[in-house]
Amino acid sequence: MNILLIEDEAPAARRLEKMILEIASEANIVKVLDSVSTAIQFLQASPALDLVFTDIQLADGLSFEIFEQVEVRVPIVFTTAYDEYALRAFKVNSIDYLLKPIDKGELQKSIEKWHALKNQFASDDSLQKNLSQILQQMQGNKKEYKARFLVKMGEKLISVGEPEIAYFQAEEKIVFLHTTQGKKYILDYTLDDLEDVLNPQHFFRLNRQYIAHLPAIKSINTYFNGKLKIQLSPETTEEVIVSREKSPVLKDWLDK
Repeated sequence: MNILLIEDEAPAARRLEKMILEIASEANIVKVLDSVSTAIQFLQASPALDLVFTDIQLADGLSFEIFEQVEVRVPIVFTTAYDEYALRAFKVNSIDYLLKPIDKGELQKSIEKWHALKNQFASDDSLQKNLSQILQQMQGNKKEYKARFLVKMGEKLISVGEPEIAYFQAEEKIVFLHTTQGKKYILDYTLDDLEDVLNPQHFFRLNRQYIAHLPAIKSINTYFNGKLKIQLSPETTEEVIVSREKSPVLKDWLDK
């Protein structure tokens, strides 16, 4: 069972690879790629594959671009924090669509689905029937995101709701929640944890230090080498820079 992984976040790729190997002992991870361009180049060589797992939003674009340029005849499982791409995903050879953070039980179901479809994947009628069932199941299981955080101020506990949140900042090994009123609270979360529980339509991971709420992004300026400089409100004490690789993803997010 030869599997290709396409994922631009190294920790997520390692976690997915580990879970796959735990679930399917016969699995062989042929390659782990991190961009649209490298995936196109690799797939053009027609490697012997049985299954592809791919994130949708990669550093240099959406993974759908891969399948527009290369014909991939094997089943695909999309992994993403965004459920808005479901319909588009099923126009490709997709047999499943897993929302991050990926649940091991759901991953196992995807692999079992591949085994069940292996001998009938060439049958369009049978495949379409299975994909329709998967889509219906997905639409009935929308992911719920965290809308408020309980923070401590002295001896008091305060509930901070999403409208009050400006951004999250990692400083040393501590993560702070900054409010629109300029207050700052310590959170018992990492930024990676927050990425998993925040609504991706409302929050964006700018870099290793900041996750911003959309209303807190006051201005965006071009920076050297294709990077972007972000001004947040309340103002930060340091420059907030978005990498060249992530800049197009941010622009796409802001344009929705």
